[in-house]
Amino acid sequence: MNVEEISERISNRKAKEVYELITRQKTVSKIDLLDQSGMTVSTLTRLLEELTSQGLILESGFGASTGGRRPILYEKNPAYAYIFGLEISRTLSKLVLVDLGMNKLDGISWTMTEVMSPDVLVPLIVQEAQRMLGKHGIPISDVLGMGIGAVGPVDRINGFILDPSYFQAKGWRNVDICRLLSRELGIPAMLDNGANTAILAESWHQRSRSFKHLLYIHAGVGLRSSMVSQGKVIYGAVDMEGSVGQMIIQTDGVPHRNVTGNYGALESYASLYAIEKAAKSALKQGRSSALLHMIDDPEQVTYTHIMDALKKNDPLAVEIVTEAATYFGIGLANLLNILHPEKVIIGGPLITGSELFFQTATQVAIRKTYYYPAYQVVFSKGKLGDEALAIGAAVMVMDQLVKL
Repeated sequence: MNVEEISERISNRKAKEVYELITRQKTVSKIDLLDQSGMTVSTLTRLLEELTSQGLILESGFGASTGGRRPILYEKNPAYAYIFGLEISRTLSKLVLVDLGMNKLDGISWTMTEVMSPDVLVPLIVQEAQRMLGKHGIPISDVLGMGIGAVGPVDRINGFILDPSYFQAKGWRNVDICRLLSRELGIPAMLDNGANTAILAESWHQRSRSFKHLLYIHAGVGLRSSMVSQGKVIYGAVDMEGSVGQMIIQTDGVPHRNVTGNYGALESYASLYAIEKAAKSALKQGRSSALLHMIDDPEQVTYTHIMDALKKNDPLAVEIVTEAATYFGIGLANLLNILHPEKVIIGGPLITGSELFFQTATQVAIRKTYYYPAYQVVFSKGKLGDEALAIGAAVMVMDQLVKL
């Protein structure tokens, strides 16, 4: 099914403008909408009536009186339609069902093991989506569509996952994911890389704030980034999601684990892989650590083991995580010096797994930012945590309502 069907639900350009103004605020009066839109009273009144009759907006009571009649307040109707948000990542895939207020109604996740090929995962997604709709009594006609945030590179225009690295299962090259899911579920589907959908979610969650330039970095198996300026995702000529991991921070540094990667790339020093590699190397050298009580062979060390050792203040674990965070902070400072975002949101397993990593990385970044202290940036772990990518995929679909 065609994504254009979503934007056609609001056919009038001015109606889209009014609807977008309402959706960016919890409630808003007609007087405020007049100021914000610059429309005449008669035009705005007609558009509000149209949107109300379609069920897109609701009258939600009265505002405070300024001397005359109390003004009617308007808000978006969250029950007008529902959206599926899907995350496809290297370690975990997640499906959520939300209403138009981005309130989560249901969700499920799958561990991406060596058997989780597209042929296995797609039927599971379809089965669970149908189960969720049945459980909540939602007809398929009330579903706006499915948004997908996936590991890049992706072809977001044609809906293909292209050639992602480090999936345990085979078969993830050139996957026509939008067509597959749209055909099975009978709803429009659209795709972007997961970093972009995550920043859309965080931007939506903070829509009433004044931040205009947001940078998002996902730190996990690899490093993924995206940026929003004036509420819009910045796109390049190609999918840039994983390019931050290829930032060179040591020209004579270690080779990248991917033969096409750069020597001395940031990802080789600050990623789950880099931390695990450092721990294995130290244990093989005979370093003492609590990790030795968790495994029989250094090659068995995983990030989870290192986080467990870190909770016990194991000196080796502290050393390894601090070093990785320091490198990450240097890379982050490079981005700040080039892009100058107002706020940086950092997510992913490296951030959720260790407060030490977050604090060390952000402190290093601040010290190495060129215009500090005149340039002040806000760092955050984000408000949506592990669900940012899936929720943001749903936001991407919702935004099609106001697309011209």
